[in-house]
Amino acid sequence: MTSPRLIATDLDGTTVRSDGTVSERTVKAFARVERAGAMLVMVTGRPPRWIHPVAEAVGHRGVAICANGALVYDLHDERVIRSHLMTAEALRTAIETLNAALPDLGFAVEYENGIQYARGYELSGWDNAERDDSIALKELMTRPAAKLLARHPELDADALLAAVTDLVGEVVLPTHSNGRRLVEMSAPGVSKASSLAELCDEHDIASTDVAAFGDMPNDLPMLMWAGRSYAVANAHPQVLSAVGRTVAGNDDDGVARTIEELFPEEL
Repeated sequence: MTSPRLIATDLDGTTVRSDGTVSERTVKAFARVERAGAMLVMVTGRPPRWIHPVAEAVGHRGVAICANGALVYDLHDERVIRSHLMTAEALRTAIETLNAALPDLGFAVEYENGIQYARGYELSGWDNAERDDSIALKELMTRPAAKLLARHPELDADALLAAVTDLVGEVVLPTHSNGRRLVEMSAPGVSKASSLAELCDEHDIASTDVAAFGDMPNDLPMLMWAGRSYAVANAHPQVLSAVGRTVAGNDDDGVARTIEELFPEEL
């Protein structure tokens, strides 16, 4: 089997373990990709401000596509090199429409240089506990943004995604990457796949020469675009049903094992 020219992999739930670490085996597998002359691209829902630990773990190798395609980040010197932002008008329309239809939603907006939470937004996981609780909802709508976040107090992520898509799917591109009652929205047409395709065009790499790994609905555009796609065993049911190849889970180094097979090295 011919080795791919580019490896595109999600982070959380795919290569990052449940305890938030990147295994030594995975780090070595990533280095193997570059030794073979192929490209390594992290493709994640994380914003750049959450990338530093991963950049350090992989020795500042490669490029990261962040915020579900909205931002492209150079891991070597940790800087944004490209952005695909939603307009302030689209952001305002989405927030106002969703707030009217689902008044229990809490909103936050990820910009190129950080995040702002509207007053009352429920913090979870990686959210910044030092937020300013004085920010009114209208203050989030004033400038272009990488990602709009909406969290509901009760609806699970799948049900919330369906509702949000019906309401604002023509204004923004909704998806989700976890089960924490959270939906993430990007500019129309902006996804992990769109930014990955753009990067591949620049390097004259065809989709057939790309191997991609993922676990959640926000990975599906990328997994459907790549010539070879792999779902980790712990993936969302929708991903498992859509992707033909399944590898071991994120806690069992499934991505690293597959990279070792794709890039065999002589002992």
